[in-house]
Amino acid sequence: MIKILRYTEYLYLAVAIFSLYRIFTDWNVNREGTYIFIFFAVVSIAMFAFRRNYRKKFEQRKKDNQK
Repeated sequence: MIKILRYTEYLYLAVAIFSLYRIFTDWNVNREGTYIFIFFAVVSIAMFAFRRNYRKKFEQRKKDNQK
């Protein structure tokens, strides 16, 4: 289960990178449409940090219970 959590956190990071790419490429062409990608980038980075923190706490708790 830990490996699945590790992959999902990097999936959020990939979404953030794609959103940042779309922001930089479309900013001068369609500024109205890039606001949704700004939202996706911010939420994806926040979810990456949250998932990473949650996974590390879960691993630490599992390690402490095994001792």
